[in-house]
Amino acid sequence: MSAVSGSVSTAVSHAFADSATMLRRQLRHMLRYPTLILTAAGVPVVFLLLFVYVLGGILGTGLGGPSGGRDAYVNYVVPGVILMTVATAAQGTAISVAIDMTEGIVARFRTMAIARVSVLTGHVLGSLIQTLLSIAAVIGVALLVGFEPTADFGEWLGAIGVLVMIILALTWLSVALAMVAKSVATASNMLTPLMILPMMGSGFVPTDSMPAGLKWFADYQPFTPFIETLRGLLMGTPIGNSAILATGWCALISLGGYLWAKKLYNREPTK
Repeated sequence: MSAVSGSVSTAVSHAFADSATMLRRQLRHMLRYPTLILTAAGVPVVFLLLFVYVLGGILGTGLGGPSGGRDAYVNYVVPGVILMTVATAAQGTAISVAIDMTEGIVARFRTMAIARVSVLTGHVLGSLIQTLLSIAAVIGVALLVGFEPTADFGEWLGAIGVLVMIILALTWLSVALAMVAKSVATASNMLTPLMILPMMGSGFVPTDSMPAGLKWFADYQPFTPFIETLRGLLMGTPIGNSAILATGWCALISLGGYLWAKKLYNREPTK
């Protein structure tokens, strides 16, 4: 029994060490191409500025607040923009994985004595760090345009924890979808719906303002509890059962994405 437990312990330690090596590879890519962070933050920032300065006065009228509702609207829309940042970064992860798959880098890793899961884990952990940096950039811009969160230190920690859960879930899903894709372009296109879902939830307008069919979809898709949980932590709005739903969705998507990606990776023939 001791020999078996020792063998398992050694395998786990090797997996951690190999994952750390793959993470360093991703961090080097990030340092070499810092525009990746700016790209992941760029699209959400454009949407933030567009909705706040062009549409915020009208859309925020029903939310109250001065300046034609614009001040109230920026506080409402930022959580949705943050989730759009996560979705944009997930698309970047899919592209990165697809490049590795199509250019033969993964095939080379298969010939090396490394834990197979470490190749995928390196991508996921690297994406987690990159996404958090992109979110920090988006929040910085949001503060400049009038975002005024009411969260205390504990609520900020809770918000970060929720974001980490969501990032890991969507990243594992993006890794699996990238391995299904036959090309980099296909991998990029497959993740495009994730960027739209925050807009089809409660990210930009309350779901009560939507037509009945769209409202039903918005209320039951995963991004709405994600956004409502984050909004509640940052702005003190009621969370209700959104935190439970968000946790459940994250667990389901993470586990499904991980198992799917692992199965696809192990099925690929050695070249």
